[in-house]
Amino acid sequence: MLRIVFMGSDAIALPALNWLAGEGRQIAELVAVFTRPDRATGRGHKVQSNEIKLWVKERGIPLHQPERFDGDAQLQLLALEPDLVLVMAYGHILKPDTIATPRLGTLNLHTSVLPKYRGASPIQTAIACGDTGTGVTLMRMVRQLDAGPVASVERVSIAPLDTAVEVGAKLAAACVPLLARCLPAIAAGKQAFTDQSASHATYCRKLEKTDGVLDFARPAALLAARINGLMPWPGCAVKINGQAVKLGLAEACNVLIDKLPGPGEVAGSDAEGLLVGTGQGTLRLRKLQRPGGRMLPAAEFLRGRPVAAGTRLPSHPMPALVADKPFPRPKG
Repeated sequence: MLRIVFMGSDAIALPALNWLAGEGRQIAELVAVFTRPDRATGRGHKVQSNEIKLWVKERGIPLHQPERFDGDAQLQLLALEPDLVLVMAYGHILKPDTIATPRLGTLNLHTSVLPKYRGASPIQTAIACGDTGTGVTLMRMVRQLDAGPVASVERVSIAPLDTAVEVGAKLAAACVPLLARCLPAIAAGKQAFTDQSASHATYCRKLEKTDGVLDFARPAALLAARINGLMPWPGCAVKINGQAVKLGLAEACNVLIDKLPGPGEVAGSDAEGLLVGTGQGTLRLRKLQRPGGRMLPAAEFLRGRPVAAGTRLPSHPMPALVADKPFPRPKG
């Protein structure tokens, strides 16, 4: 029976936790969970527990919430005598001594097919880059960013109208068969780990609000992928008649238009959305949200706020989301 400590702070880890507390109990005992401290969130800045903590409290599992993973947290981990530490979207950087604490090592559930998209935003970046698939990688943690040897991968598809919400849910569910396949082999000492190819590694970064801009000189397919990938955070927005409008869903489309619109020029609308010219093809904006309002299907949005053909949507340079080496850490 494996003694497992789980470290995570995001709801994406809940299916994995449910499996560990259910079917996974045949091979593993969840002895404790580490998660981030409670934070003030929302407009009212009310201090709230994350969903991992709420899940743990319902089941009476020992819980630790260190502000930093320092000496005290390390002593707490040592006292638990884990065979294995399993990490997913924790939010703390673990030092080599911590990674080396468990008898069988520390493993990470990373939401990309490594070595592609090492870093902080692999789900959003895969969609924003127009990928048609991604996956969850179970890997051994090492000091370098997401560079450890890989146990196995569970792949999922990315549909044309998937946002980060839908793909995140697919990846969360994919953790279950991945763990069910690998943990028995790890417990038996039979799980092989394969080194990653560093020459094929790419990196993504923490997203910022300033990433939600669009350059309509780019192809419609790329713009649609960017809009969908960055939904719900940080979200893409455009100025329409001087007002910032958030975009919730988009697609590249083939429509018959009398006059080919220029990049950023509104060509009109159809039953599914607002049609905008780009550097290559036509972009259909399917969901829009005015400040203070709800995200609405385009037809409903346009009934209250029509946008005339010929309206020009301003373009802005789109910050790079992928690099062939780690992005510098933000200052502060």
